[in-house]
Amino acid sequence: MKSRIVYGPILSRRLGRSLGIDVIKNTVSKKNCNYDCIYCQLGHVELKLGSPEDVKEAVTPKEVSESFEKFYKDVEGLDYITFSGTCEPSLNLSLGEMIQSIREISGVPVCVITNSSLMGREDVRKNLSQADLVVATLVSGIEKTWRKIHRPAPCINFQEIIEGLRELAKAGDEKKLALEVMFLESETGEPLNSTDEEVESLIKTIRYICPDEIEVLTISRPPAEKWVNPVSEERLRKIADRFISEFGAEKVRLVLKGKKKKAKVLHRDLEEEVYALLLRRPCTFEQTWQGLNTDPESLRPALEKLLDEGKIEEIGSKNREYYRAK
Repeated sequence: MKSRIVYGPILSRRLGRSLGIDVIKNTVSKKNCNYDCIYCQLGHVELKLGSPEDVKEAVTPKEVSESFEKFYKDVEGLDYITFSGTCEPSLNLSLGEMIQSIREISGVPVCVITNSSLMGREDVRKNLSQADLVVATLVSGIEKTWRKIHRPAPCINFQEIIEGLRELAKAGDEKKLALEVMFLESETGEPLNSTDEEVESLIKTIRYICPDEIEVLTISRPPAEKWVNPVSEERLRKIADRFISEFGAEKVRLVLKGKKKKAKVLHRDLEEEVYALLLRRPCTFEQTWQGLNTDPESLRPALEKLLDEGKIEEIGSKNREYYRAK
């Protein structure tokens, strides 16, 4: 099934109702990234892309504009237009132009969700600075932990990321930089990034970067590695309290649940929309019908057909069943 550039809307824990844009085509790999994160909901990266110059099938600004114009008119009640999906969006060096074209079509705020890997590049920071909100990943202030969690392409430099984030934070004005801190635990008991030592190191690093917001969260979908576990809500709240004591309540956001706001959506091809959503993130039955704002009875036959055709599969995680694109 052909992957669409614009997908959703998605009900996000952080951004409310969001329409997604994917800026690298999926003809060779289901996932286009320069990280192979142990917690990624899309699974392993078959071939890590070291830089934007390694991208062979980048989506063009014209393709984004045309796809967005066709899809946007069928959706109402959005909180954000979000560049994310099956790829690291900063790998597409036309990202800034794409953001500007979306603004010409829609008055909805634009967000880019990035793994921060290319922050050392000035051209990438310039592109990201066009967005209303950049949500950038920072899992540790310690390079060894960062490498263990992200498993980055060899050419990516940890210190350049930290310096680049600091530079992007200075872009300021009405633009916002939020650091997404994804806390993890190991089923084996081996420390990851939720220990007191890691938290204090993160505080030191975040103080240096000086972002507008810090998002504290843990995984909610099946990770790439089965031994990776979410941090308990109790521990997550304690970490958030420690961050609040350091940075203030106005800067720290504990992400537990998404908004319940609904978007009005005109479904032209529900089966295609379901596949496009599951290609970007595994969802439960409830998350799928809520995200696409359809009714369960209409969704069920679409899922069954996709299952029968072998385009999606069912996977389990912590007593919950998810659907995921194959």
